[in-house]
Amino acid sequence: MSTKTETTQRSTAGRVLAGVVRDRSAISLREVDATAALQRRVDRTYLVTAGQLHRLAAEMGPRFRALEIDRERVMRYDSVYFDTDDLDLFRAHRQGRRRRFKVRVRTYVDSGTSFVEVKTKSGRGETVKHRIPHPPEWRAALDDRATAFVHQVIREQYDLAVQPLVPALESRYRRATLVDPVAGERLTCDVDLQWSGADGRQVSGPDLVLLESKTTDRGRVDDVLASWGIRPLSMSKYALGTALLRPHLAANKWSRLLRREFDWERAEPV
Repeated sequence: MSTKTETTQRSTAGRVLAGVVRDRSAISLREVDATAALQRRVDRTYLVTAGQLHRLAAEMGPRFRALEIDRERVMRYDSVYFDTDDLDLFRAHRQGRRRRFKVRVRTYVDSGTSFVEVKTKSGRGETVKHRIPHPPEWRAALDDRATAFVHQVIREQYDLAVQPLVPALESRYRRATLVDPVAGERLTCDVDLQWSGADGRQVSGPDLVLLESKTTDRGRVDDVLASWGIRPLSMSKYALGTALLRPHLAANKWSRLLRREFDWERAEPV
């Protein structure tokens, strides 16, 4: 897998996102951690155009501030997702199993820091994120400490044993985060999505913005988008990337979205 993320602002979505966060008040990571860390939260995902993002930003008002780290507001992210050889974790998400989870190493490219992250679902359907620091040079592998951490989390959350995990997918994108510290609401805005598989194949996403609202219940963003008739999607970057790079896999849960926005076509099973 690649070790460097190349970014540009040539996409329309990227240019609009840069404009949206440029003139807002800044908020530091320390302030976000104090007011809206939301390790246990309700996540809702949307796919919108650059024009819809611009309109949404106006509706959100000045309470939403732009996360700024080292004078950067649009930052590069790189995530390596892990799965079994038979893609059991992908299949669990496709089938909507209650006890499903994701395992990844997320690298904040601009700061050079990495974390092993395990995302699980609570009994109430909340997303719960567990994470520990991880050496950036091991970003495409789980060392003994990381493996023990993953096993501990899944055993405590689901009382399940984890099968051996291997790197299955790399996801790269640029992200800006808007935060309402009063309501404890966050909105992440991802553009220029790219995925690559362990075999070197690569695919890029459309010139759209992937939004994720993160709240303890329901937030301002969710209400505004609902008033426009925009509903949350059942999707994840890992599921989309896996389906795009392995079109022979069944992806019924996301097939309509994949065909409409990603020009995806199901291939014959191998």
